Amino acid sequence: MKSSLQSAFLNVIPGCFLSAIIILGGCKKPAEDIQEVPADTVKDDGFVQIFDGKTLANWEGDSTYWRVQDGSLMGEVTPATLLKSNTFIVWQGGTPGDFELKAEFRIAEAGNSGINYRSEMLPDVPHALRGYQADIDGKRNYTGQNYEERGRTTLAYRGEEVIIHAQDNPGEPGSLKANVKNNAWTKREIIKSLGNGDSLKSVIKTGDWNSCRIIAKGNRLQHYINGVLMSDVTDSDTVNRKMSGLLGVQVHVGPPMTVEYRNILLKEL
Repeated sequence: MKSSLQSAFLNVIPGCFLSAIIILGGCKKPAEDIQEVPADTVKDDGFVQIFDGKTLANWEGDSTYWRVQDGSLMGEVTPATLLKSNTFIVWQGGTPGDFELKAEFRIAEAGNSGINYRSEMLPDVPHALRGYQADIDGKRNYTGQNYEERGRTTLAYRGEEVIIHAQDNPGEPGSLKANVKNNAWTKREIIKSLGNGDSLKSVIKTGDWNSCRIIAKGNRLQHYINGVLMSDVTDSDTVNRKMSGLLGVQVHVGPPMTVEYRNILLKEL
């Protein structure tokens, strides 16, 4: 025969057990209710994810060349879709000025690409940008340098810290072109070496994922690959420099190629 204490204890247990089941069951969501992390989500360190890895939401480009594949933003040129001019897919979320951008890229050996920033659309060429570019190529000849697309051309080769000076006779017809020689801006002054060219090249992986980091603050522009500073530009050319603008990625005129970008994160400073 049970004591009164034993009876009370046994009567309470089922209710407690049932309550625990209800509570635990309520904490678990069905798989279909779990939400994916959307693009443009602010992270704890202030970075915003601007590519969701699933769709081209908030990006605009020619779908002949751009798609999402295996979580990456992929640009592809095929034998049937060879380009007559460079084409970009452009982020539609704003025109960053001072910012830090982090991304990962993987590019085919024949590939030529780049990340444009503080750029502007060309009115007469579809999906084309003019502006600063963190250059990226599969042969690792140019990756990390600062190239101004459709502008002053090469501002800093890999391994250079430079100051950019103004062009001669700004405003005169042909003055910009006259200050370019051998695809480089003649008004650039090299003030420091960032390292041996071969050593810097060895940091860049072939056919594998690399990280790229761009810091644009005021008129100083720094490009890092896999954590190593590759180029450093102080742009003192008040006529031609841009302090804000569009952000996009490129596929370049040339042979068939692929380039992939993922984990694209932006923090405005």
